[in-house]
Amino acid sequence: MASIKIEHRHALSSSEAKNRLQALGDYLSRRHGVNVAWTSENSASVRGKYLIVNIEGKVELAEGSIRFEGKDPGVLWRSKAKKYLEGKLAQYFSANTPLGSLPRG
Repeated sequence: MASIKIEHRHALSSSEAKNRLQALGDYLSRRHGVNVAWTSENSASVRGKYLIVNIEGKVELAEGSIRFEGKDPGVLWRSKAKKYLEGKLAQYFSANTPLGSLPRG
């Protein structure tokens, strides 16, 4: 299975990063119907469908970074999917943006 991989570095504490990942999960669930389910303390599975693209992957929190690895949506959607996910990670993991101001859906 081909996959896309994204790693986003951040300067947040582990608990702040997890809170922000939960906020992003709420947003994706409410806005796009994408299910985010925690599989352990620092990882979650992501599954759903957005438009015609099936989304399936795993998110892992590590010290100073968040990693996403998921099923490659194909050549037509790959760059758009990466750009969208990278933009959301940059938005939700910016220390300049208060957690309370992040959209949840």
